Amino acid sequence: MRAGLPVARPGMTVGLLGGSFDPAHEGHVHITEEALRRFGLDRIWWLVSPGNPLKAHGPAPLAERIAGARRIMQHPRVEITGIEAQLGTRMTADTIAALQRLYPGVRFVWLMGADNLVQFDRWDRWQEIAARVPIGVVARPGWRMPARFSRAARLMWRARLPGLRARQLARSGTPAWVMINLPLNKLSSSAIRARRPKGN
Repeated sequence: MRAGLPVARPGMTVGLLGGSFDPAHEGHVHITEEALRRFGLDRIWWLVSPGNPLKAHGPAPLAERIAGARRIMQHPRVEITGIEAQLGTRMTADTIAALQRLYPGVRFVWLMGADNLVQFDRWDRWQEIAARVPIGVVARPGWRMPARFSRAARLMWRARLPGLRARQLARSGTPAWVMINLPLNKLSSSAIRARRPKGN
């Protein structure tokens, strides 16, 4: 195991929540705590990304975003990481493949907001991601219906599990995905950035 990477034992279920977290906020905390409970996960790792190829403008420095995430997300079963920078991976498919090699026997679940499901078919090797790990989709304001009828959802409709089986997701064969509806929290990183004073 590489130094500095989180610890996980074979048989554990670990949710992976990737994003720029620019900045991390209470909405991320809300999603994380609900995903731990609703998907029955042992751990969740935040994967604070070096950059997002689908975003036009680069995020704040990685160390700054990790520090901010650690201030706001304090939970004994949640780890804030810069795994992609440590592994030298940029694409989600490569990151997941590397983690599966490093952690044999650990059951990973990819976590995403419903807004990401809408554009999931634009991700690099998205079908490989779905073949490697189950996917837990968390409903966010205004995205429930677009997510349900997105191209990726239509192509994966046979693999969808009902919400009542969400706790079985981590131990399901792939492809498999569940969309859960949460009490909605409207906070978003983009809205917070928009409220920042110019130059901050």
